[in-house]
Amino acid sequence: MSRRPHRRLMALLGSLALALALATGVSASAASAQTACAAPWNAGAVYTQGNVASHNGQNWTAQWWTQGETPGTTGEWGVWRDPVACGGGSGPGDPGPDPSGAVVSEAQFNQMFPNRNSFYTYQGFINATASFPAFGNTGGDTVARQEVAAFLANASHETGGLVHIVEQNQANYPHYCDSGQPYGCPAGNDAYYGRGPVQLSWNFNYNAAGAALGLPLLTNPWLVEQDPTVAWQTALWYWNTQSGPGSMSGHTAMTTGAGFGESIRSINGAIECDGGNPAQVQSRVTLYQGFTGILGVAPGGNLYC
Repeated sequence: MSRRPHRRLMALLGSLALALALATGVSASAASAQTACAAPWNAGAVYTQGNVASHNGQNWTAQWWTQGETPGTTGEWGVWRDPVACGGGSGPGDPGPDPSGAVVSEAQFNQMFPNRNSFYTYQGFINATASFPAFGNTGGDTVARQEVAAFLANASHETGGLVHIVEQNQANYPHYCDSGQPYGCPAGNDAYYGRGPVQLSWNFNYNAAGAALGLPLLTNPWLVEQDPTVAWQTALWYWNTQSGPGSMSGHTAMTTGAGFGESIRSINGAIECDGGNPAQVQSRVTLYQGFTGILGVAPGGNLYC
Protein backbone atom coordinates (compact mmCIF):
# COMPACT_ATOMS: atom_id res chain seq x y z
CA MET A 1 0.00 0.00 0.00
CA SER A 2 2.73 2.42 0.89
CA ARG A 3 4.44 2.00 -2.55
CA ARG A 4 1.42 2.83 -4.77
CA PRO A 5 1.72 6.66 -4.51
CA HIS A 6 5.37 6.37 -5.51
CA ARG A 7 4.46 4.31 -8.57
CA ARG A 8 1.73 6.76 -9.52
CA LEU A 9 4.14 9.66 -9.16
CA MET A 10 6.72 7.92 -11.35
CA ALA A 11 4.08 7.14 -13.97
CA LEU A 12 2.93 10.75 -13.94
CA LEU A 13 6.46 12.04 -14.31
CA GLY A 14 7.05 9.59 -17.15
CA SER A 15 3.94 10.81 -18.95
CA LEU A 16 5.00 14.40 -18.50
CA ALA A 17 8.47 13.61 -19.83
CA LEU A 18 7.00 11.87 -22.89
CA ALA A 19 4.63 14.76 -23.55
CA LEU A 20 7.51 17.22 -23.25
CA ALA A 21 9.62 15.18 -25.64
CA LEU A 22 6.81 15.00 -28.18
CA ALA A 23 6.11 18.71 -27.88
CA THR A 24 9.79 19.48 -28.31
CA GLY A 25 9.98 17.22 -31.34
CA VAL A 26 7.00 18.85 -32.99
CA SER A 27 8.38 22.28 -32.26
CA ALA A 28 11.78 21.35 -33.70
CA SER A 29 10.20 19.91 -36.82
CA ALA A 30 8.10 23.02 -37.31
CA ALA A 31 11.15 25.22 -36.86
CA SER A 32 13.10 23.10 -39.35
CA ALA A 33 10.30 23.30 -41.91
CA GLN A 34 10.28 27.07 -41.61
CA THR A 35 14.03 27.52 -42.27
CA ALA A 36 14.33 30.02 -45.09
CA CYS A 37 16.31 29.07 -48.16
CA ALA A 38 19.42 31.12 -48.83
CA ALA A 39 20.03 32.56 -52.30
CA PRO A 40 20.25 29.68 -54.79
CA TRP A 41 23.65 28.31 -55.72
CA ASN A 42 25.06 29.89 -58.89
CA ALA A 43 27.75 28.08 -60.86
CA GLY A 44 29.32 31.37 -61.89
CA ALA A 45 29.47 32.84 -58.39
CA VAL A 46 32.46 32.70 -56.03
CA TYR A 47 31.84 31.41 -52.49
CA THR A 48 34.21 31.61 -49.54
CA GLN A 49 34.30 29.95 -46.13
CA GLY A 50 31.01 30.34 -44.28
CA ASN A 51 28.94 31.40 -47.30
CA VAL A 52 25.57 29.63 -47.53
CA ALA A 53 23.72 28.75 -50.74
CA SER A 54 20.56 26.76 -51.34
CA HIS A 55 20.34 23.87 -53.78
CA ASN A 56 17.60 21.24 -54.25
CA GLY A 57 15.72 22.31 -51.13
CA GLN A 58 18.73 22.44 -48.79
CA ASN A 59 21.05 25.15 -47.49
CA TRP A 60 24.74 24.27 -47.89
CA THR A 61 27.74 25.92 -46.22
CA ALA A 62 31.01 26.47 -48.07
CA GLN A 63 34.14 25.36 -46.23
CA TRP A 64 36.60 27.31 -48.38
CA TRP A 65 36.83 29.23 -51.66
CA THR A 66 34.86 27.57 -54.44
CA GLN A 67 33.33 28.25 -57.84
CA GLY A 68 31.39 25.90 -60.08
CA GLU A 69 31.26 22.97 -57.63
CA THR A 70 27.67 21.82 -57.20
CA PRO A 71 26.40 21.37 -53.63
CA GLY A 72 25.60 17.75 -52.89
CA THR A 73 28.19 16.38 -55.30
CA THR A 74 31.45 17.10 -53.44
CA GLY A 75 31.26 14.29 -50.88
CA GLU A 76 31.38 14.18 -47.09
CA TRP A 77 34.70 16.04 -46.90
CA GLY A 78 34.14 18.30 -49.90
CA VAL A 79 33.72 22.05 -50.02
CA TRP A 80 29.93 22.00 -49.47
CA ARG A 81 28.84 20.54 -46.13
CA ASP A 82 26.24 20.68 -43.36
CA PRO A 83 23.07 20.51 -45.52
CA VAL A 84 19.93 21.80 -43.80
CA ALA A 85 16.46 21.36 -45.29
CA CYS A 86 14.94 24.72 -46.15
CA GLY A 87 11.55 26.00 -47.15
CA GLY A 88 10.15 22.54 -47.78
CA GLY A 89 11.85 22.69 -51.18
CA SER A 90 9.62 25.55 -52.24
CA GLY A 91 10.94 28.60 -50.43
CA PRO A 92 11.69 31.88 -52.18
CA GLY A 93 15.41 31.16 -52.29
CA ASP A 94 15.14 27.73 -53.88
CA PRO A 95 11.77 27.32 -55.61
CA GLY A 96 12.18 23.61 -56.33
CA PRO A 97 10.59 21.58 -59.13
CA ASP A 98 7.17 22.16 -60.60
CA PRO A 99 4.68 19.58 -59.32
CA SER A 100 3.09 19.57 -62.80
CA GLY A 101 6.22 17.94 -64.20
CA ALA A 102 7.52 20.96 -66.15
CA VAL A 103 11.32 21.24 -66.12
CA VAL A 104 11.12 24.84 -64.93
CA SER A 105 8.49 25.88 -62.38
CA GLU A 106 6.75 29.24 -62.44
CA ALA A 107 8.67 30.25 -59.30
CA GLN A 108 11.97 29.40 -61.01
CA PHE A 109 10.87 31.24 -64.15
CA ASN A 110 10.09 34.31 -62.07
CA GLN A 111 13.47 34.03 -60.38
CA MET A 112 15.21 33.93 -63.77
CA PHE A 113 13.28 36.94 -65.08
CA PRO A 114 12.41 39.21 -62.13
CA ASN A 115 12.02 42.31 -64.33
CA ARG A 116 10.47 40.77 -67.42
CA ASN A 117 7.82 42.43 -69.56
CA SER A 118 4.37 41.13 -68.57
CA PHE A 119 3.91 40.06 -72.20
CA TYR A 120 6.27 37.13 -71.64
CA THR A 121 4.04 34.91 -69.53
CA TYR A 122 5.04 31.61 -67.98
CA GLN A 123 1.80 30.05 -69.21
CA GLY A 124 2.55 31.19 -72.75
CA PHE A 125 5.90 29.43 -72.52
CA ILE A 126 4.34 26.22 -71.18
CA ASN A 127 1.61 26.32 -73.84
CA ALA A 128 4.22 26.70 -76.57
CA THR A 129 6.28 23.72 -75.41
CA ALA A 130 3.36 21.47 -76.31
CA SER A 131 4.18 22.13 -79.98
CA PHE A 132 7.69 20.72 -79.48
CA PRO A 133 7.47 17.59 -77.31
CA ALA A 134 11.19 16.79 -77.65
CA PHE A 135 12.15 20.10 -76.05
CA GLY A 136 13.18 19.57 -72.43
CA ASN A 137 12.26 15.91 -72.82
CA THR A 138 15.32 14.34 -74.43
CA GLY A 139 18.25 12.49 -72.90
CA GLY A 140 17.24 12.28 -69.25
CA ASP A 141 16.68 14.79 -66.47
CA THR A 142 20.14 16.40 -66.51
CA VAL A 143 20.11 17.01 -70.26
CA ALA A 144 16.51 18.26 -70.12
CA ARG A 145 17.35 20.84 -67.47
CA GLN A 146 20.48 21.92 -69.32
CA GLU A 147 18.53 22.39 -72.54
CA VAL A 148 15.78 24.47 -70.94
CA ALA A 149 18.38 26.58 -69.14
CA ALA A 150 20.27 27.08 -72.42
CA PHE A 151 17.17 28.13 -74.34
CA LEU A 152 16.05 30.57 -71.66
CA ALA A 153 19.57 31.98 -71.24
CA ASN A 154 19.78 32.77 -74.94
CA ALA A 155 16.28 34.26 -74.85
CA SER A 156 17.29 36.39 -71.87
CA HIS A 157 20.35 37.67 -73.71
CA GLU A 158 18.38 38.47 -76.86
CA THR A 159 15.69 40.42 -75.02
CA GLY A 160 17.50 42.04 -72.10
CA GLY A 161 15.94 39.66 -69.59
CA LEU A 162 12.62 39.24 -71.46
CA VAL A 163 12.13 42.98 -71.41
CA HIS A 164 12.08 43.78 -75.14
CA ILE A 165 9.37 42.34 -77.36
CA VAL A 166 10.58 43.84 -80.64
CA GLU A 167 13.96 44.82 -82.03
CA GLN A 168 15.02 48.17 -80.63
CA ASN A 169 16.98 49.48 -83.63
CA GLN A 170 14.22 50.51 -86.03
CA ALA A 171 16.77 51.52 -88.66
CA ASN A 172 17.29 47.79 -89.29
CA TYR A 173 13.64 47.07 -90.04
CA PRO A 174 13.81 47.46 -93.86
CA HIS A 175 16.82 45.13 -94.04
CA TYR A 176 14.90 41.94 -93.28
CA CYS A 177 13.03 41.56 -96.58
CA ASP A 178 14.71 39.09 -98.94
CA SER A 179 13.01 40.11 -102.18
CA GLY A 180 14.53 37.13 -103.93
CA GLN A 181 12.08 34.78 -102.22
CA PRO A 182 9.16 33.75 -104.48
CA TYR A 183 6.59 34.78 -101.86
CA GLY A 184 8.18 38.21 -101.37
CA CYS A 185 7.27 40.42 -98.41
CA PRO A 186 3.48 40.75 -98.50
CA ALA A 187 3.32 42.46 -95.09
CA GLY A 188 5.71 45.19 -96.24
CA ASN A 189 9.46 45.50 -96.64
CA ASP A 190 9.92 46.73 -93.08
CA ALA A 191 7.59 44.21 -91.36
CA TYR A 192 9.96 41.35 -90.62
CA TYR A 193 12.07 42.83 -87.84
CA GLY A 194 13.12 40.91 -84.74
CA ARG A 195 10.32 39.84 -82.42
CA GLY A 196 9.88 37.54 -79.46
CA PRO A 197 12.27 35.61 -77.19
CA VAL A 198 14.89 34.96 -79.89
CA GLN A 199 14.03 38.05 -81.95
CA LEU A 200 12.85 36.15 -85.03
CA SER A 201 13.61 38.18 -88.16
CA TRP A 202 13.62 37.92 -92.01
CA ASN A 203 10.66 37.12 -94.22
CA PHE A 204 11.91 33.59 -94.95
CA ASN A 205 11.97 32.76 -91.23
CA TYR A 206 8.46 34.10 -90.72
CA ASN A 207 7.31 32.09 -93.73
CA ALA A 208 8.91 28.84 -92.51
CA ALA A 209 7.81 29.29 -88.89
CA GLY A 210 4.27 30.08 -89.98
CA ALA A 211 4.13 26.99 -92.18
CA ALA A 212 5.42 24.78 -89.35
CA LEU A 213 3.04 26.22 -86.77
CA GLY A 214 0.00 26.62 -89.01
CA LEU A 215 -0.03 30.40 -88.56
CA PRO A 216 -0.17 33.22 -91.17
CA LEU A 217 3.10 34.79 -90.05
CA LEU A 218 4.23 35.80 -93.53
CA THR A 219 1.17 38.01 -93.98
CA ASN A 220 0.72 38.89 -90.32
CA PRO A 221 4.11 38.87 -88.56
CA TRP A 222 2.65 41.14 -85.86
CA LEU A 223 1.09 38.06 -84.27
CA VAL A 224 4.50 37.37 -82.71
CA GLU A 225 4.38 40.61 -80.73
CA GLN A 226 0.68 40.33 -79.90
CA ASP A 227 0.27 36.76 -78.63
CA PRO A 228 2.62 35.43 -75.90
CA THR A 229 2.13 31.80 -76.90
CA VAL A 230 2.90 32.56 -80.55
CA ALA A 231 6.02 34.46 -79.48
CA TRP A 232 7.28 31.47 -77.52
CA GLN A 233 6.27 29.08 -80.32
CA THR A 234 8.39 30.94 -82.89
CA ALA A 235 11.36 30.95 -80.51
CA LEU A 236 11.01 27.23 -79.87
CA TRP A 237 10.58 26.58 -83.60
CA TYR A 238 13.92 28.23 -84.26
CA TRP A 239 15.60 26.53 -81.30
CA ASN A 240 14.39 23.03 -82.21
CA THR A 241 14.62 23.07 -85.99
CA GLN A 242 17.00 25.74 -87.28
CA SER A 243 20.79 25.73 -87.38
CA GLY A 244 21.01 29.35 -88.54
CA PRO A 245 24.65 30.29 -89.17
CA GLY A 246 25.80 27.22 -87.22
CA SER A 247 25.92 23.53 -88.07
CA MET A 248 23.12 22.33 -85.78
CA SER A 249 20.07 23.56 -83.92
CA GLY A 250 20.22 24.65 -80.30
CA HIS A 251 18.20 21.56 -79.38
CA THR A 252 20.71 19.29 -81.10
CA ALA A 253 23.64 21.10 -79.51
CA MET A 254 22.27 20.58 -76.01
CA THR A 255 21.07 17.00 -76.42
CA THR A 256 24.09 15.49 -78.17
CA GLY A 257 26.86 16.82 -75.94
CA ALA A 258 28.03 19.47 -78.42
CA GLY A 259 27.38 21.99 -75.65
CA PHE A 260 26.06 25.44 -74.98
CA GLY A 261 28.66 27.11 -77.19
CA GLU A 262 27.15 25.56 -80.29
CA SER A 263 23.72 26.90 -79.35
CA ILE A 264 25.26 30.39 -79.45
CA ARG A 265 26.69 29.65 -82.90
CA SER A 266 23.25 28.61 -84.19
CA ILE A 267 21.90 32.05 -83.23
CA ASN A 268 24.66 34.50 -84.12
CA GLY A 269 27.50 32.52 -85.70
CA ALA A 270 30.71 34.40 -86.37
CA ILE A 271 29.17 37.68 -85.22
CA GLU A 272 29.91 36.43 -81.70
CA CYS A 273 31.81 33.14 -82.04
CA ASP A 274 35.44 32.53 -83.01
CA GLY A 275 36.48 35.82 -81.42
CA GLY A 276 33.73 37.87 -83.07
CA ASN A 277 32.44 39.30 -79.80
CA PRO A 278 33.77 37.53 -76.68
CA ALA A 279 31.87 39.84 -74.32
CA GLN A 280 28.53 38.81 -75.83
CA VAL A 281 29.47 35.14 -75.62
CA GLN A 282 30.44 35.59 -71.99
CA SER A 283 27.12 37.28 -71.28
CA ARG A 284 25.25 34.26 -72.61
CA VAL A 285 27.48 31.82 -70.72
CA THR A 286 27.03 33.69 -67.44
CA LEU A 287 23.25 33.65 -67.86
CA TYR A 288 23.34 29.93 -68.66
CA GLN A 289 25.43 29.17 -65.57
CA GLY A 290 23.00 31.13 -63.43
CA PHE A 291 19.97 29.37 -64.87
CA THR A 292 21.46 25.89 -64.50
CA GLY A 293 22.11 26.82 -60.88
CA ILE A 294 18.45 27.70 -60.39
CA LEU A 295 17.42 24.40 -62.01
CA GLY A 296 19.89 22.46 -59.85
CA VAL A 297 22.09 20.99 -62.56
CA ALA A 298 25.74 21.38 -63.59
CA PRO A 299 26.22 23.39 -66.81
CA GLY A 300 28.35 20.74 -68.51
CA GLY A 301 31.25 21.40 -70.86
CA ASN A 302 31.84 23.18 -74.18
CA LEU A 303 30.31 26.42 -72.98
CA TYR A 304 32.06 28.73 -75.45
CA CYS A 305 32.18 29.02 -79.21
